[in-house]
Amino acid sequence: MKLVNYKLKYDFALSRMGVMLNNNVVDLHQAYEQMIANVGAKESAFPLPSDPDTFYANGEASMEIAKKVYAYIEKNEPLTQYKREDVVLGPPIPNPSKIICIGINYADHVAEMGSEIPEFPVVFSKFSNALIGPEDDIHKISATKKLDYEVELAVVIGKKTSNVNKTDVHDYLAGYTMGNDVSARDLQKRTVQWLQGKSLDHTTPIGPWLVTKDEITDPSNLAIKSFVNGEIRQSSNTKHLIFDIPFLVSFISELITLNPGDIILTGTPDGVGMAMDPPQYLQHGDTVRLEIEGIGIMENKIIEK
Repeated sequence: MKLVNYKLKYDFALSRMGVMLNNNVVDLHQAYEQMIANVGAKESAFPLPSDPDTFYANGEASMEIAKKVYAYIEKNEPLTQYKREDVVLGPPIPNPSKIICIGINYADHVAEMGSEIPEFPVVFSKFSNALIGPEDDIHKISATKKLDYEVELAVVIGKKTSNVNKTDVHDYLAGYTMGNDVSARDLQKRTVQWLQGKSLDHTTPIGPWLVTKDEITDPSNLAIKSFVNGEIRQSSNTKHLIFDIPFLVSFISELITLNPGDIILTGTPDGVGMAMDPPQYLQHGDTVRLEIEGIGIMENKIIEK
């Protein structure tokens, strides 16, 4: 399944959970009610939340019912669905309790940044104020002159995770999405802590949807790319991650309890603007396009604020 957080265009109602079906967005809760009306009350022991935050907070319970709903609408025409152009997609998980990021996790990126292969994962955080949807503009504020792009595979936690073994990590995941870890390099580098350059308002698009883990059988072998104004900048594969997803989730879960809906951004490959000669930073009007195999495409424009 490809799960989305959506609103109808020009509608100020609350965001709702949806699922992609033949390039249309189906309202998940309304499809659930349609299914209940047709297959009976035995499916309704756990109500399916309509808002994304509650949906993900309920973890596996929500996901299991969503799978049944999706199987139902694949065989039965859903009563409520919208054309892709009639909706606006938000970040799949709009308010995760944690956004955990991994730095310098591709060897070629380590080299281009003049760093050394880390002995342990380089872990830092973002706040949810940075998150935007897959179609939103990225804000470039006057405090930075060196705004940079970073395409990253994002892992979404599916159930409470603490001290999980690497071999069991798959059982704890909801799925995968992608993110642009937009970084203000001048702010990031002016202290030893990176946070101020990594969590600016309205700078981290996530999306376009969450692809459930059953659809991506091998997240360690996905092509990953970024483009700026149509020019390819990054082109790699997740097989080049220094610390792979099972290791990262296990490692983090030894330190921090992960909750359903938490996001882990797994690092970016080489080709960032800072490492070019001369450096090429993002400017007003630029368009950044990300592509990850098995997930899709996300494109955002840079706007000065």
